[in-house]
Amino acid sequence: MLAEDTKREGLACARWGVAVRKLVGYNDHSEEKKAEGILELLRSGMNIALISDAGMPVMADPGYVVIRACRREGLPVSVIPGPCAPVTALAGSGIPPQPFVFFGFLPRKQSDREATLAPYAALQVTLVFFERKDRLRETLENAYALLGPREVCLARELTKTHEEYRRFRLEDLPPLDDVLGEVTVVIGPPEEAARSSRDEVLALIAEEQPLGGAPRAVARRVQARARGWTTGEIYAILPRMKDARHS
Repeated sequence: MLAEDTKREGLACARWGVAVRKLVGYNDHSEEKKAEGILELLRSGMNIALISDAGMPVMADPGYVVIRACRREGLPVSVIPGPCAPVTALAGSGIPPQPFVFFGFLPRKQSDREATLAPYAALQVTLVFFERKDRLRETLENAYALLGPREVCLARELTKTHEEYRRFRLEDLPPLDDVLGEVTVVIGPPEEAARSSRDEVLALIAEEQPLGGAPRAVARRVQARARGWTTGEIYAILPRMKDARHS
C-alpha cells in the first residue's frame, strides 16, 4: 500500500482491521523517484493500493505521476471515490457548480496569485481552491480587486466533526480570525454588471495616464480600480489611445 504518512495510515488500517502486507511512503517529494519501482511491481502482477491522509489521491494529493504512467503503459487502474474537498465544498456551497475550475493551493507570492486568478475575471466559471488560514484574508482581498463583487463560500473541516460553511460576499469580507482547520474556498462566477464598462475603463485610463509611468504600470493602476478587467486587456487599449492623441 502506498501512503502519504505510513505511521498514520498504519494506525488507521489497524483500527479498521485492514491487513496490509507492506506500507510504503509516497508523497509529493517522492512521486518521481518511486514511480518506476511501483510500475515494476504492477507489471509483475502485484496489486497496489494508493491512499491519502485526507481527501482523494490526485486531487491536490499525490498520485498523478504514477496514474499517468500506468495509463501510458496500459496497466489497469481502478478508482474507489472517497472524500474530495473541492467537490464536497462545491456541492454544499449553494454557488453555481458548473463549470468550475479547481486550482489546488494558490501560489504563495501575491503577484503569482494575481496572475493565476486574473484570466478568470470575465469567464463564467466558479473558482475553487485551498488556502491556508494565515493567507486567507489577503487572498480574498486580492480576489476582490481582480474579480469584482461575487458570492463566496468558505468550507472547512469537510466531512469531519467541526464541518462548517460560511457564505458571504467578496466585497463584504467579514472577520476571519476564528477560521480554523483546512479551508476550501468557492468563489462564484461574474455577476451581471460586475464588470466595468469599456467607457468606465477609458475614463480611469484618462485619470491615470497623466500621473506618468510606463504603459504596463498605468494598466496595473487602472486594473486595481476597474472590475473584471485583466491588466493585459487594459494594456491593449493604451497604445490606441496614445496613437489617437498624437494623430
